[in-house]
Amino acid sequence: MEAEERRQLLARCKGIRVTDWHDAMDTLGLFDRGLMRPEIRPLWRDIEEFRHCIVGFAFTVRYVPSTRTIVAHSVEDFRKQEGQWYGEEPNWGGELQEGDLIVIDGTNTRDTGYVGSMNSMGWVANGAAGIVTNSGVRDTDELIKQKVPVYCNGFSRGISPGRVHVDAYQQPIECGGVYVRPGDLVIADGDGVIVIPADRAEDALAIASKIQEGDQKARARLYKKLGIPIDFTLGEAAGEAG
Repeated sequence: MEAEERRQLLARCKGIRVTDWHDAMDTLGLFDRGLMRPEIRPLWRDIEEFRHCIVGFAFTVRYVPSTRTIVAHSVEDFRKQEGQWYGEEPNWGGELQEGDLIVIDGTNTRDTGYVGSMNSMGWVANGAAGIVTNSGVRDTDELIKQKVPVYCNGFSRGISPGRVHVDAYQQPIECGGVYVRPGDLVIADGDGVIVIPADRAEDALAIASKIQEGDQKARARLYKKLGIPIDFTLGEAAGEAG
């Protein structure tokens, strides 16, 4: 898919909730397909602008436990080996495109924080919409402060050197009980994460957008009846409550 096609598709998906997509998958007969386990949750939530809500194309990465460790005899020795370790790992972050959403499989790989305050900002600078992982993340205070959208199942404090290696990237992986392929559509909000197979994205989008539209119109009428201030979640239906 060309860059402009990617941008247009993501623009059409913006604001559609995980539950709308899930209902669409049910409609297509794909019951519970693509829905990640509920323990993979947003690290932070923005109830004013919903900046934690993200959609993008899966950029997959899989880490595995290392068969070797770092044995250092001084601080300088450790730093040298640490640098060599990072230098030997593939620089997959340099291959990100605008609209990619990083999905990391770090199953059974010790207390390793794959996502931190520095690398996450680098990925966002390269175009990533956010990160989803079945493992933990570190530097969480900074991640929240920096408003990097991250979905994870907890905290992990350790660094990668001495613990894990990149096994593969841009290959099919498992994350949160879901089979994720590069290019699949990934949607994440306060209700969790869902993955829509790339070949069903248009079908699911057509249904999900209709579901969203119906919900917004119904809520707009209730907003007006109850005197609730209009907000952006009503979309085009906001005019009905004005």
